[in-house]
Amino acid sequence: MRLFHVSEESDISVFYPRIPNRPDLDATTGLVWAITETCLPNFLTPRNCPRVCYHVGVDTTEQDKRGYIASCSHVVVIESKWFETMKNTKLYLYEFAIEEFTLQDDIAGYYTSKTTQFPIAKIEVENLFQELFNRNTELRVVDNLWDIYDEIQKTSLRWSMCRMQFAQPRKI
Repeated sequence: MRLFHVSEESDISVFYPRIPNRPDLDATTGLVWAITETCLPNFLTPRNCPRVCYHVGVDTTEQDKRGYIASCSHVVVIESKWFETMKNTKLYLYEFAIEEFTLQDDIAGYYTSKTTQFPIAKIEVENLFQELFNRNTELRVVDNLWDIYDEIQKTSLRWSMCRMQFAQPRKI
């Protein structure tokens, strides 16, 4: 297993634990966050780009595979207004040694560490579209995310919704 932190910052040499702002986590314990390679495509977008991501899991039905997954293993859906920003964004994948990380969320692929972390490698990604393609991920571009947001939650796929506060308003 490999663990990564994705950033638009090119010069991070130390990752200090930060207090989480999620209400379901202990606000007294700082964490360093990392993502598994399986779920890495969920983060191969500009940081604040709203997105709906999904992939096949062990419990995914054949019907859901046929209905939502074409010939790839993972899908990332973004809004069309983010296409140009994504085309011009460079990302850095900071890889961590896994020993001090524990599983936080299996479906989302989140791991956390309560200790300061030093990356063991840094990978520069200049072309996010090519990187997604290399990772067998289909990028879908839509005008509005809310339909797929509502729909995908009713499937047996493994899904993740990121930065939805930046999404276009729901169409009425």
